[in-house]
Amino acid sequence: MAFTDTAPTGPIDDSDAMGGVARDHLKSFVARIERLEEDKANVMADIKEVYAEVKSMGFDPKVMRKVISLRKIDRNERQEMEALLELYLGAVES
Repeated sequence: MAFTDTAPTGPIDDSDAMGGVARDHLKSFVARIERLEEDKANVMADIKEVYAEVKSMGFDPKVMRKVISLRKIDRNERQEMEALLELYLGAVES
């Protein structure tokens, strides 16, 4: 039995390898992610403007960022972390 070369000639369309429904879902996901990335960039620009305003009012933006990050932590967890920080600093500063 002889084997014959039956490879397709011409360009291969990769979209044929994916069903139409799957392709539509993929396009939808990509479009949603792109919109969210654009929204994220806009929000980041807005936050940057607020920090510039903070600085122009004489406040320290680095300290403000720290305040924001600490407020995200549960009060008890933050107190425990601060106590450990004091303990560690006391140990290395003596």
